[in-house]
Amino acid sequence: MKALLDLNFILPCAVACFWAIVFLQSGIDKVFDFKGNVDWLKGHFEKSFLGKFTSPLVATLTVFELVAGGLSAYGLINFLMTESTQWIEIGLIFSMISLLMLIFGQRIAKDYDGAKTIAIYFGVALLSALVLG
Repeated sequence: MKALLDLNFILPCAVACFWAIVFLQSGIDKVFDFKGNVDWLKGHFEKSFLGKFTSPLVATLTVFELVAGGLSAYGLINFLMTESTQWIEIGLIFSMISLLMLIFGQRIAKDYDGAKTIAIYFGVALLSALVLG
């Protein structure tokens, strides 16, 4: 029971859960509604050079999101068994890469409000790194 009240136990679990939820939900949504996501994003990027590459970019982002979420979920399970944060950290790296992809797209599309939201998530990612560090 002591471990459940220990922040050294709770915080890595919270970090892993957060990123697993964020990126598994987002990645799975893109898998099951790929066409809808691509169609919406084509409009979002129609005035930028990214408009022509929307489908492969969404596919790439989807893979990174699923890897980030999957590694975070695996990291949680591994942490519960071994107390090693290694896989959570690897999941966090993929989460940060995914966020950088997203913010790049938002800035190119001149969606500055969307970019602000991604910047907040990136701040959480940096705090997550400090927690795990």
